[in-house]
Amino acid sequence: MSIQLSTSKEAIDAYTLVTNIQKHFVSKLNALSLTHSENIDFEESTWLRDEGVHGGGNRFQAKDFALFNTASVNVSQVHYDKNENKNLLSATAISTIIHPKNPLLPSVHIHISYTQIKNQKSYWRIMADLNPSVSNQKDYVSFKLSLKDLTKAFFDEGIKQGDKYFYIPSLKKHRGVSHFYLENHYSDDEVKDYDFAQTFGLGIIDTYIDILNATLEKKISPSKEEMQKQLDYHSLYLFQVLTLDRGTTSGLLIHSQNNLGIMASLPTHVNKKLLSSWIQIQRSPQDELLENIIEVINDEGLIDNKTKEALAFVVREHYIKYPQALSLQASGNTIPKTVDNHKK
Repeated sequence: MSIQLSTSKEAIDAYTLVTNIQKHFVSKLNALSLTHSENIDFEESTWLRDEGVHGGGNRFQAKDFALFNTASVNVSQVHYDKNENKNLLSATAISTIIHPKNPLLPSVHIHISYTQIKNQKSYWRIMADLNPSVSNQKDYVSFKLSLKDLTKAFFDEGIKQGDKYFYIPSLKKHRGVSHFYLENHYSDDEVKDYDFAQTFGLGIIDTYIDILNATLEKKISPSKEEMQKQLDYHSLYLFQVLTLDRGTTSGLLIHSQNNLGIMASLPTHVNKKLLSSWIQIQRSPQDELLENIIEVINDEGLIDNKTKEALAFVVREHYIKYPQALSLQASGNTIPKTVDNHKK
């Protein structure tokens, strides 16, 4: 069985765009492994939506564990070309998170997607955020200046929405230091929108690779304190993804055929004690969600594939039980109806 792609020209073009960005990023990351580490390429795996009839995707995951804590570059396309009862025609995306092993190297998250709703205007979702464990002003400035150069007239709005989306109310802090997010983005010029998405994706990847190269060339070993800061940051990252990230939750609620792909962004270890300290400051029923998340993580804080599957189950069941809790999740200026679009 193989992935059957949408027959829509726009969806085909979007799939070409995200796969080209994926190839570009993976080649750059493999080059880092060749130059600075063990020269082990990313490994590809695939998943199928309804045995491929409604699409699927592939992901490239890091295998050079001397360089990466965890890293995944995912591409997917889900479509309902032959199902007139679905609101969604197609959804095509690249979503990637890179967590380097060295805490002096920042993590990055990038998401670019194109959604076609039947009898409605198609739109893009464009995101990028820099997530350092150890603050570095030079990296922050480089990333933000790149965002400004790549996004131009959209910069202020994207930063405003990004700062809103990645804010964690209960902790009174953001995930990451530089955030860009455009939801429901489109204009009257579809070619211009396509070119913007492509330029953004390739450009912000190149900026991030330059940031990593600059630090790797210095060959600086982290301190014990810096390693602890990374573990604590990874704990905050997992907390934000599993309790606030609307994209993650939507993916889990739509189907259970790509749990490991959806959870591929999670770091390998977290500080379970730190996570537990946040239970008491959560609103109900999110305190219950955090308790259940912590329960399936072992005492060492290991996030392996078995734990990822268990976490996917916990999050999915929580929002089935408490659908009203979806209103507590992060959003930009508008809330995408991702789950509803997959329904009849």
